[in-house]
Amino acid sequence: MFQNNLNLTANEILEKEFKIDTRGYRLKEVDQYLDLIIQDYETFIKIIEQLSKENQKLNDEILKLKQDLRDASIQTEIAKASPNNSNNLDVLKRLSNLEKVIYGSEKEDKE
Repeated sequence: MFQNNLNLTANEILEKEFKIDTRGYRLKEVDQYLDLIIQDYETFIKIIEQLSKENQKLNDEILKLKQDLRDASIQTEIAKASPNNSNNLDVLKRLSNLEKVIYGSEKEDKE
């Protein structure tokens, strides 16, 4: 996934052999190689930061979804308890309609 942006693999670093000059390793070659390693480290740091941000975002989303689930569970429990209330409401509405019919017909009889 991210290996396309990297200059070196762990095996390449391990197997790297520098040519020896009369006074030791060729400094320019070592510097160039270390520059590649530094670039890879910078790339890794960017990747880690990006993944950390994404991880935090996903954790925040998980927390929000868990809260939404809790809220939905509470609403479900309330809805399960509510049928009695709606039945009572239906009974009250019917009673009110019957009273209107009965008392309405009594008013018509008096007139």
